[in-house]
Amino acid sequence: MTQHPFNILVLCTGNSCRSVLGEALINHLGKGRFFGVSAGSHPIGRINPGALATLARHGLPTEGYVSQSWDEFEDADIDIMISVCDSAAGEACPAYLGKAVRGHWGLADPAHVKGTEEEVMAAFETTYAALENRINKLLALPVESMSRQELSAALNKIGAEAD
Repeated sequence: MTQHPFNILVLCTGNSCRSVLGEALINHLGKGRFFGVSAGSHPIGRINPGALATLARHGLPTEGYVSQSWDEFEDADIDIMISVCDSAAGEACPAYLGKAVRGHWGLADPAHVKGTEEEVMAAFETTYAALENRINKLLALPVESMSRQELSAALNKIGAEAD
C-alpha cells in the first residue's frame, strides 16, 4: 500500500459512539496521512450525546458527524476498514468493501453503561483512551510499505492487545 491519505472506515452496528470516536481520532491524529469516516451496518440515526461530550472534553470537533449506513460508502475508495464492536465483526460486509484491508478492534459499548453520570462518563473515557491508544499504534506502522496481509495482521494484533 503506497497511497496517501489512507481512507479508513470505522464500522460499528449503530454508528453512534465507538465508530464516531474512532473517526474523530483518526482525523485528529492522522494529520493528513489518514482520513477517517464512520458508518454502521444498522445505524440508529443519531450520534450519542456521551460521544460528543467526550470529544468536547478532549478538544476535538463535535460537529459534522452523522449516524449513517455503510451503504453511503458504496462508491468510496476505502483502503482500511476497522470494526469496533463484536456484532459488526461477524457481519458479512457488502461486496464493495471487499478490497479494503480489514481489522477488528472490539470494544464494549459505552452507550449501554448504566449508573451515575460519573460512571457513564468513565465508560466513554475508557473507550476513547482505548481507541486513542490503538490509533497511535496504527500511526506508528509503516503502512506505506506493508502488504495487505501484513497490515491486516497488524490491525488485528492491535485489536487483540490490552490497552
